[in-house]
Amino acid sequence: MPQYQYRVISAPTRGVKTKALKTPEDRFSHALEEVMNQMASEGWEYQRAETLPSVERSGLTSSTTNWRNVLVFRKLLQAPRAQTAPEAAPTERREPVIIPPKTPDDDASQSEGASRMLSDNGVEEASEVSGMTSSLKQLAASRNPDKPKD
Repeated sequence: MPQYQYRVISAPTRGVKTKALKTPEDRFSHALEEVMNQMASEGWEYQRAETLPSVERSGLTSSTTNWRNVLVFRKLLQAPRAQTAPEAAPTERREPVIIPPKTPDDDASQSEGASRMLSDNGVEEASEVSGMTSSLKQLAASRNPDKPKD
């Protein structure tokens, strides 16, 4: 997106006297034309004319509103850049390396481990145990009262 610099100047309030221009309207138009041509020669583009309020002091304690006529110009700060992304250097494409996950050779229930729990505190341990612990047996018995105990 282009970026602009703006400049606001006071519009001429009086015409410039010349031999060829006799009416006040022609003199005022000529003064305005000179200001606009001077700004254009410096690279400024005319945008619009505005009439804006200006609050100014009048005496020691009062203030008045005066209306000011201004001319608005703009100039492009820099040349617009291309909107394309810079071209990246070609990179060597490598195939991904697939590493198989580490899995135990045997089933956990068949691996070497504790054959029975030495003490049961009601909380299962994280170690591999072949068979069920006593707490699981009690839980199974309480949920299935019909089956006989081993």
